[in-house]
Amino acid sequence: MSVAAAAAVHVLVERHETLAAAESLTGGLVAATIVEIPGVSAVFRGGMVVYATDLKSRLAGVPKDLLDERGPVDRDVAAALASGVRERCGADWGVATTGVAGPEPQDGKPVGLVYVAVAGPSGVEVRELNLTGNREAIRTESVTAVLQLLTDALRTAAAPV
Repeated sequence: MSVAAAAAVHVLVERHETLAAAESLTGGLVAATIVEIPGVSAVFRGGMVVYATDLKSRLAGVPKDLLDERGPVDRDVAAALASGVRERCGADWGVATTGVAGPEPQDGKPVGLVYVAVAGPSGVEVRELNLTGNREAIRTESVTAVLQLLTDALRTAAAPV
């Protein structure tokens, strides 16, 4: 996780851009991993742990009708979380995690189904993961995956003017 965090922070610092995180199943682990990197205060604006479904709407701006229709573990919910935290924290980039870490399925969604998302100046990218292992393994892999997705997005995005 720390290697993925260091890579993302390094690119953000080089580009003079900022980041915010919205987390569900990772419960703050993305933010905690990011802030372990020296120099991160220049780029990390903050984030929100929106574990409860109603907070995804109230705090992160996910449309309530989307949550009512599909539930919190959904591709479009992940996209809305990333966009919402980006906007609400005034960041150039937003990342988000939502999914089922287990030990039981949630709302008919299997353990290990995770969506990670990155929202940036030119749009949103979402990746679906089907992970195996216990809660800790699923949460850890989710953090690594969202940070890798961020790094990939940063490296392919046009540099700010």
